[in-house]
Amino acid sequence: MSNQVQELQNAVKQLSEEQFRFNAKNWDKKIEKDCASAKFDVLINKAISEHKDGKTKQL
Repeated sequence: MSNQVQELQNAVKQLSEEQFRFNAKNWDKKIEKDCASAKFDVLINKAISEHKDGKTKQL
């Protein structure tokens, strides 16, 4: 695991529950806004296309 990932994980662990919930709520709002504006459509369509082409595997 890269040092940056480890540092990020440690920073998240340091958040209070209140900070974590605040950040989660803001993140959820951002995702909802991006979905409503079709920001993810290109990625979704690419994923569907790759799946149809057999380029995916079951997890």
